[in-house]
Amino acid sequence: MKYSQTIGIVTALALIGICFLPWEYIAVKNAMLTGMDTRAIDNGKQFGRPGLLSIILSVIAIVFYSIPKIWAKRTNIFICMLNMAWGISRYILLTTCDAGDCPQKKAGIFLMVAACFIMMLMSFLPKLAVKTNK
Repeated sequence: MKYSQTIGIVTALALIGICFLPWEYIAVKNAMLTGMDTRAIDNGKQFGRPGLLSIILSVIAIVFYSIPKIWAKRTNIFICMLNMAWGISRYILLTTCDAGDCPQKKAGIFLMVAACFIMMLMSFLPKLAVKTNK
């Protein structure tokens, strides 16, 4: 695909921004959680900063999207798959009900999973020149 690397870089930059959007709202505790700020929960679960690893992996993926070498493209597949697995696990962990308190899912959590999926898909479609031996 001609623009797969560009789409991957733009999606990785979008994922970095998505980590600062609201991911869920817990009505019982009146807490709006983002990927970088889950301190709104006083007791019970502590989620830390679930978007921090996504940001780190996105920066690494941007570097590997930019390098036109086969080893970089293969490593980028691993990085993007790791990012996708992290995104799915955060979706499952953050959106599950706890003791009857179910959080309201916001657009950020869905955008995060979609951006991780698009990054993974674009890592499978690198633009590399194929050399033929004659």
